[in-house]
Amino acid sequence: MTDRNVPAFSVNKIVHEQARLAILTYLAGSNQKKVAFTELKKNLDMTAGNLSVQLRNLEDAGYVRITKTFEGRKPQTSVSLTVSGLSALKTYIQQMEAIIKAIKNGSTEEASSD
Repeated sequence: MTDRNVPAFSVNKIVHEQARLAILTYLAGSNQKKVAFTELKKNLDMTAGNLSVQLRNLEDAGYVRITKTFEGRKPQTSVSLTVSGLSALKTYIQQMEAIIKAIKNGSTEEASSD
């Protein structure tokens, strides 16, 4: 059934997953170039295991860079958003805005035809 001009939408599944979207959004909104793993874990209310898995997926896609260092004898992990990651997030937001616009336009047309 294609009686309306509804564009075909496809979204980046790596970005679209809720936890990864939260991570990318947090990193993009941070005023720090690198965000500590512990800060992400706390502020996104994620377990260390889940955060690690999601970061690995984002790193494999080239969207984040993970840096491991030591302060004294204590390991420190930080995460930064890559240019590709920021670009993927911006593209995702544009796609979501287009979907919302199409829904709003469709709803307006349907409401006026009732």
